[in-house]
Amino acid sequence: MAEQVNLSTAAVQRRIKRMEEKGVITGNVAIVDPTAVGRPITIIVEVMAERTSIEALEAMKLHFAVPEVQQCYYVTGEVDFVLVLTVASMQEYQALARRLFAENANVTWFKTIVALDRVKVGLDVPSVTG
Repeated sequence: MAEQVNLSTAAVQRRIKRMEEKGVITGNVAIVDPTAVGRPITIIVEVMAERTSIEALEAMKLHFAVPEVQQCYYVTGEVDFVLVLTVASMQEYQALARRLFAENANVTWFKTIVALDRVKVGLDVPSVTG
């Protein structure tokens, strides 16, 4: 990276550390192929909440913070949450759906979408050019 921006390695490391301290960089990750680790099924779930008070929504956010949930978004529109999950099998998803959605008194309904192919997956944020 240092060569690409014509800076010393130490200068690049100082800039990265500053960006981490300012919250611009919130973490470093490795993108893992879910199939390679035995979790080949990607599922998107739309969830409608019964109650949308701050307390009820915060409880749902905590409830959805499980390892199988890769991403969870609180959204506007016809649903309240959109989740992206990876599972090893449909049986695993059935058990997970029961635990996260069917047994949750604050879930009015949920809709499951099974991904046939992971066409584009990434965490890149486009840089702003001026």
